[in-house]
Amino acid sequence: MLRFIGRRILETIPVLFVIATMTFFLIRLTPGGPFDKEKNTTPEIRKALEAQYHLDRPLVVQYFEYLKQLLKGDLGPSFKYPNRSVNELIFDAFPASLELGILSLAVALVIGMTAGFIAALRKNTFYDYSAMSLAMVGICLPTFVLGPVLMLVFAIHLKWFNAIGWDFARDRALPALTLGFYFAAYVARLTRGGMLEILSQDFIRTARAKGVPTARVLFKHALRGGIAPVVSFLGPATAGVITGSFVIETIFQVPGLGRFFITSVSNRDYTLVVGTVLFYAVLIIFFNLLVDIVQVWLNPKLKFE
Repeated sequence: MLRFIGRRILETIPVLFVIATMTFFLIRLTPGGPFDKEKNTTPEIRKALEAQYHLDRPLVVQYFEYLKQLLKGDLGPSFKYPNRSVNELIFDAFPASLELGILSLAVALVIGMTAGFIAALRKNTFYDYSAMSLAMVGICLPTFVLGPVLMLVFAIHLKWFNAIGWDFARDRALPALTLGFYFAAYVARLTRGGMLEILSQDFIRTARAKGVPTARVLFKHALRGGIAPVVSFLGPATAGVITGSFVIETIFQVPGLGRFFITSVSNRDYTLVVGTVLFYAVLIIFFNLLVDIVQVWLNPKLKFE
């Protein structure tokens, strides 16, 4: 186990290096610069700003200096937030994204697994068709449509929740439901498929023939294998919801990392863009590793090799 984890961690080093290099050069190749939108900026002031952040040096020199900083765990200073480092900005914004992600994931798992489980048990019935139709709606309906619709109904018309903000507990409901419903659709389909496959296995038929109670067959024998596809999906999904949804955070004005990333790109805040991309990459790698470990725990027949 430890050998497997150590090898996977070593494999991430070249991946992160490639991601950092590509992001570094791509963001600098985009038109415009970090100080283009500054008001009343004379050529002299602009030159002084570029010198302060070493942007007056050749690009290759900037690249190697950035790598040197990166090796120390320093993501550099932000170009648009004076006296703030990228490390500070990321860790200030991340808690809101993390909270939204955990709530969304809970919504996705509760709704998705319940719907998928019922659909598998009631295959080709009204319950099955209803659950899968709803899942298809969740997949096809973009969050930038669902979010404003929920806001219009539950915040503006019924006044149950606030339309925007992140100050009170009820402010979490609409963003978490919008983001969670999208992932619940995939979880429902995966749960249904996994359960149907397990329920058709010989050992399930044998257990039923021996008179094992249905609840025990379902929850002890079938569910563990049936949710294996969901576990595989949870790695990238967890990283996706926890790192923040650009759209959801923008619609509901959540002060999270996703909204930060959008503004950093439009501001050409080079170091903040590279820093957030690397942070996303580390989270995705971490959760994929976690999923591999959980899969082996669910099915010990799988080998880490």
